[in-house]
Amino acid sequence: MSHLFESIDVGGLVLPNRIIIAPMCQYSADEGTPGDWHMIHLGHLALSGAGMMIVEATAVSPEGRITPWDLGLYSDANEAGLARVLAAVRQHSPIKVGMQLAHAGRKASSQAPWRGGAQIRPDQPGGWTAVAPSAVPHSPSELSPRALDAAGMTQVRDDFAHAARRAARLGLDGLEIHAAHGYLLHQFLSPLANHRDDAYGGSLENRMRFPLEVFDCVRDAFPSDKPVWARISATDWVPGGWDIDGTVALSQALGKRGCAAIHVSSGGVSPQQVIQLGPGYQVPYARRVKEEVGLPTIAVGLITEPEQAEAIVANREADAVSLARAMLYDPRWPWHAAARLGARVQAPPQYWRSQPREFKDLFDNASFGAR
Repeated sequence: MSHLFESIDVGGLVLPNRIIIAPMCQYSADEGTPGDWHMIHLGHLALSGAGMMIVEATAVSPEGRITPWDLGLYSDANEAGLARVLAAVRQHSPIKVGMQLAHAGRKASSQAPWRGGAQIRPDQPGGWTAVAPSAVPHSPSELSPRALDAAGMTQVRDDFAHAARRAARLGLDGLEIHAAHGYLLHQFLSPLANHRDDAYGGSLENRMRFPLEVFDCVRDAFPSDKPVWARISATDWVPGGWDIDGTVALSQALGKRGCAAIHVSSGGVSPQQVIQLGPGYQVPYARRVKEEVGLPTIAVGLITEPEQAEAIVANREADAVSLARAMLYDPRWPWHAAARLGARVQAPPQYWRSQPREFKDLFDNASFGAR
């Protein structure tokens, strides 16, 4: 029996296997509203056989977008567009669908990566003034963001809660709060970005305060029988920045508030980061969170081979793995992993005839049901 293809319970949400499609920004929405690209993209991945698909970082407000083309969940039009896409996914796939709620903070108002990713200044078409814990730019070449005051922080908390209520109406299976990769909540956590001298800056307890308040708002606004979890950067990869000790402390505090899991990533808050890349380079951080916190952990980062993913779960380094670029490159990665590991995987009936003869028991046909 493959450990990777065992079911897992994440805060009451039962996944048929431990393969998760990580949230991946597409920069292809219109004022936050998805169109045909998201229908094709999410629909395609929904047929992958993964246990869960997490919809990309979804902005809780227009100014919380990374780029003007980010997906959002702050308007009726956004909600209607997502409802259309999700209806198609659910008609043809039993995959569980989560969503990552996010606010870009000082990394907002940027070009799409294929346009260079540079900051769009407020006086340029499509640009706006970003907000952050402190008036400290992401890089010296960028304009400084506006430091959030008490009213601004209240607005952000309210925006997360409003988005969570919209997500509930959409029937999403779970929510992930984005506190990683240098975006707003990570900025509050990291002393590299947070220079505040009030109750939200300075000590570790103070720097954790706002992300924990946001979690509480989302948890309160989303159905209690559905899970809410967090994605955290375990380290800034910069001396003096956010680190694994802080990650453990934050994860413990989140667990006490009902957090269902910790999705362990790293980096993103500073261009000075020096990341030590290698296969599964972030897995040791997930293992430490798992061992010291006790919450289910999701490992991510250069996990590309089925045997590698199997070993991570079998060795109890993490409870699940999430794949991003590897899944884009091979949208049938779970099928191929099941074939190599001697497991079975969900597949739509329209594709049942595709399995090679040597893997005649690969597809769990009953999971989709013939239509």
